[in-house]
Amino acid sequence: MIRVGILGAAGYTGGELIRLLIHHPEVEIVFANSESNAGHKFYDVHEGLLGDTEMEFTSEMPFGEVDVLFFCFGHGKSEAFLREHEVPEGVKIIDLAQDFRIAGQHDYVYGLPEIHREQTRQCRHLANPGCFATCIQLGLLPLASAGLLTHDISVNAITGSTGAGQKPGATTHFSWRTHNLSTYKLFTHQHLHEICQTLNELRPQGTPAVVDTLDEGYGKEGITVDFIPYRGDFPRGIFCTEVITLDEARDEEQVVELYKHFYQDAAFTHYCDKAPDLKQVVNTNKALVHVDVFGRKVVVTSVIDNLLKGAVGQAVQNMNLMFGLDEKTGLQLKAVAF
Repeated sequence: MIRVGILGAAGYTGGELIRLLIHHPEVEIVFANSESNAGHKFYDVHEGLLGDTEMEFTSEMPFGEVDVLFFCFGHGKSEAFLREHEVPEGVKIIDLAQDFRIAGQHDYVYGLPEIHREQTRQCRHLANPGCFATCIQLGLLPLASAGLLTHDISVNAITGSTGAGQKPGATTHFSWRTHNLSTYKLFTHQHLHEICQTLNELRPQGTPAVVDTLDEGYGKEGITVDFIPYRGDFPRGIFCTEVITLDEARDEEQVVELYKHFYQDAAFTHYCDKAPDLKQVVNTNKALVHVDVFGRKVVVTSVIDNLLKGAVGQAVQNMNLMFGLDEKTGLQLKAVAF
């Protein structure tokens, strides 16, 4: 059995992670840490767990009793936590924050299984991708690997309210969010860093670099990902459309075949022959991708559940790989029909 510890277990991602792991056939949850909820049952906070477990949150962190730690902290807290606490060498870490997603002075593997499956199998520390980043990248990876991203990319993506986390804010209250739609962080969303990193990793030599506009600004040589995020009037899911301009017109069947071939071995990412609906992926670890071609224009539609494939579902998929399990183990979730 894989012995698991969860830090930051009282938030949305912590609750979803517990929901998955208490039913995972190869996992034992040793502890779920929450200072403010210590001594309370999991279902006192995550009410959907009533009847599934009698476990309680704890303020303790017995690192020596676990094989892997999940960090469900807010962004910026994982790195600070590791400066203040010593995790034993043999304990693996899966970080759901953005602290280690960009390659640099650390050994964290960026855990996008569709392209980093083998690196994930071998790693000790893993940075789980962001929710928007996952959905957007899965729509672009086949084109990037084929060297077809040569012009600026236009992205529009709408996310559910759970993407903002559990702590209430001005734009998360029901009375504001319901029957409403708004944009935020136009061209400046933090997930652009990891999106650009991946696209540059995949691009063939001689094709244009993707400029990370958060660092370098517009006007630099290369192509940009022009991302407009939207807040949606629903709790969970991401619906994304991407418009790509090719150097020359392509036959739709050719582009479709490129996507089908790229994802033929993917455990949860599937090409669909008609544009997907959000409800097809809610409550699942699936990503659905579809393309329409109009001469030189390719329109990609991609959808995921932001809390699952965009967060803890992908994290469990990565855990399975890190411990030599079939990556689908514990993730056979069914979509909500209505």
